[in-house]
Amino acid sequence: MVRSSSICYVVGAMSLTPALRPYPAPGDYVIAADRGFDSLMAYGVTPDLAVGDFDSLGHRPNHPNVIQLPTEKDDTDMVYALREGLGLGYRRFVLLGGVGGRLEHTLANLQLLDWLTTNGAQGVLAGEKTVATCIRDGDSLTFPATLEGYLSVFCNSGAAEGVTLSGLKFPLDKAELAGSFPLGVSNQFQGQEATVTVEKGSLLLLWEERGDLYSLLPRLWMGQRERSNGAV
Repeated sequence: MVRSSSICYVVGAMSLTPALRPYPAPGDYVIAADRGFDSLMAYGVTPDLAVGDFDSLGHRPNHPNVIQLPTEKDDTDMVYALREGLGLGYRRFVLLGGVGGRLEHTLANLQLLDWLTTNGAQGVLAGEKTVATCIRDGDSLTFPATLEGYLSVFCNSGAAEGVTLSGLKFPLDKAELAGSFPLGVSNQFQGQEATVTVEKGSLLLLWEERGDLYSLLPRLWMGQRERSNGAV
């Protein structure tokens, strides 16, 4: 049975760096989505599963656990990989290789962060010097005082109600953000703990990746309300 602290890594096509390559612990699970297989193998990380239509990779990978998908399908390779992880019981996801490149794929992967919250899961998307995550409906996320630079907070769609930003340069108190206007772009950390809360609706949070993602993750997830959907 999957522990609540275990992570499912889903890796798409990207040039990984030593700071972003997965460092799976016992109980974690690594899924290569299409050309993410090459990205992982280049860093000596053998995935537990490879999924995709492999149009980007150009061949079926030489791996004992492969799910070959049709080229024409409703789910992207990334969506299929996330469904596999959810089905295995994982509720914490790190998505790598989902930003940059084709804009529509980046937007789709940002939407998947919100989709994960509707499935009782938490997801973080990292790449291109950016980290993104999503919170919704009563969630709070607290950032440590060590973070520097910008934090942008956007409503995903419709309206997000009861949005409170504290410890940032531009605070808000139970405000409403609309998906039609980027009011929350380029806020700034101030050398103190910063907390983002939303009472109703969903928020997308983006900040700069500075090589500290994996040291930061436990503190972020500890500060976010645990979602219970069968994982223990």
